[in-house]
Amino acid sequence: MTRADPSDTVTETLRGGPRRRRVRGGGRGAPLPLLVPALLGLAFLVVPLIALLVRAPWRSLPEQLTSADVWQALQLSLLCATAATAVSLVIGVPLAWLLARVEFPGRGLVRALVTLPLVLPPVVGGVALLMALGRNGVVGKWLDAWFGITLPFTTAGVVVAEAFVAMPFLVISVEGTLRAADPRYEEAATTLGASRFTAFRRVTLPLIAPGVAAGAVLAWARALGEFGATITFAGNFPGRTQTMPLAVYLALQSDPEAAIALSLVLLAVSVAVLAGLRDRWMATR
Repeated sequence: MTRADPSDTVTETLRGGPRRRRVRGGGRGAPLPLLVPALLGLAFLVVPLIALLVRAPWRSLPEQLTSADVWQALQLSLLCATAATAVSLVIGVPLAWLLARVEFPGRGLVRALVTLPLVLPPVVGGVALLMALGRNGVVGKWLDAWFGITLPFTTAGVVVAEAFVAMPFLVISVEGTLRAADPRYEEAATTLGASRFTAFRRVTLPLIAPGVAAGAVLAWARALGEFGATITFAGNFPGRTQTMPLAVYLALQSDPEAAIALSLVLLAVSVAVLAGLRDRWMATR
């Protein structure tokens, strides 16, 4: 008499018993109560983007994008977003290394404070920057008195506001990459006589370069689309602080076609960022 294989019994149990019929498609079919709201959610996210493409003034688009005001806002946005990303790299990568590699009291609180701008309303961030770096701010009054530096309502203020909201994206990405990297390479370099900074520069940094690049791209895209903190801390002055999102808001009231043209530029940048990070954020498995 042949003894039953225990694996067959377990398989039948997981399938709900021998009498239960198998679900067609290997259980991959979507039930209707889930499929309908899922399609509604997809339509809710995609239809506005399609509408933007449908209503775009394609014939006059080159003229719109080459107008003086639009080109000025585009140049300023690219410059400030790139500068904000550079600032984030210089101070954000060491901060991510500190959070990932060094044990110190209150590290969880520091990490929470670093990620706070991700959930903080951008306008609140702009107000906080004014209270800290404004002419009468906690730090700003000393910058003005000692060095004659005034940040609010200047191009430098735009960079500061964008870096404030964008740097957490870089820190999270780099910290996650550092935690996934094997610290033994860094430890081996220190045992061979290298300082911790040399080990970081020559060993760790090349290992985490993909994570740094991904975080920099995310930070740049976030800085390019920043609105609330920028208009609160730096204002909306054409040629000085008016970035593309601010120009879209202003143009929507007087020249909708220009607003749509600028929106298409921002949409194209967002798609390019997703395409560049497809292996990191768009993997199917």
